[in-house]
Amino acid sequence: QVQVVESGGGLVQPGGSLRLSCAASGSAFRVNAMGWYRQAPGKQGKQRELVAAISSGGSANYADSVKGRFTIFAISRDNGKDTVYLQMNSLKPEDTAVYYCKAAYYRDYWGQGTQVTVSS
Repeated sequence: QVQVVESGGGLVQPGGSLRLSCAASGSAFRVNAMGWYRQAPGKQGKQRELVAAISSGGSANYADSVKGRFTIFAISRDNGKDTVYLQMNSLKPEDTAVYYCKAAYYRDYWGQGTQVTVSS
């Protein structure tokens, strides 16, 4: 049974940094693309917003909302461990959300989410 487990969220002041980690396990197959999505407070009924995704070959793409901050938001992965990371620097209050990890095999698997709160 595939499991997707996120970690690394928390409370941080504006301008601070966090590094999120996500590990996928339990499949006989290697994971394909992995990505981070977020859902802001009060938007639970809306679709999760893509933050960043990375293919098995290492090609990354970022949402327009963070693309201009690509040197601040950086996604990476360790294929040997089926693990993906999201480094977030210079965080803003509008980055507050629950961050979800998605692992794409023959179907998509989601983690339970990790809360990121940016507040003074």
